[in-house]
Amino acid sequence: MSTKPGWVRDSSAHHERRRTVTDYSELTGEYTLDADHSRLGFVARHAMVTKVRGAFNDVEGTIVVDGKEPGNSRAEVKVKTASIDTRNEQRDGHLRANDFLDIEKYPEITFASTGIRQTGEDTFDVTGDLTVKDVTKSVTIPFEFGGAATDPFGNFRIGFEGSLRIDRKDYNVTWNAPLEAGGVLVGDKIALEFEVSAVRKS
Repeated sequence: MSTKPGWVRDSSAHHERRRTVTDYSELTGEYTLDADHSRLGFVARHAMVTKVRGAFNDVEGTIVVDGKEPGNSRAEVKVKTASIDTRNEQRDGHLRANDFLDIEKYPEITFASTGIRQTGEDTFDVTGDLTVKDVTKSVTIPFEFGGAATDPFGNFRIGFEGSLRIDRKDYNVTWNAPLEAGGVLVGDKIALEFEVSAVRKS
């Protein structure tokens, strides 16, 4: 297994020291997604000329890492659809309505991994079932391992970043409105952005 550098904080001495993680097996364990230090964001085209950026603020998840056999690792994530946030109250209300996410009928978006493949020294393809509005599709998300660290409170953390493009119509999110000059108000392609910090259970 290749060497992966990381940073560890020695809280007793109140200083940082560099550590080399010589084997991913050191990361083995069960982790809880830290929603306060993670972000599940999205980007959509608006009116054909600009972009709307948003995020879901209520996310929970579990990651089980098998450092010796990364392919045996797994992850599950649940997202509360009511927590969608684009910093515009009127737009967020529309996104929560039945034109889009229909949060009363579909309160959660879920992802459950079905396979993980290491593609490079610190890159992984995570394949799994993404379910939106009771429609489940298999997707593959490329992730990059950001490192491992012990924070000042003694929590051992790992970090990952990844992204994925989906077609919202594949998940029955189909509402749109035509523009006078041609085109539509909302783009079909949605970029999903994942910034994950997870804490190992003691």
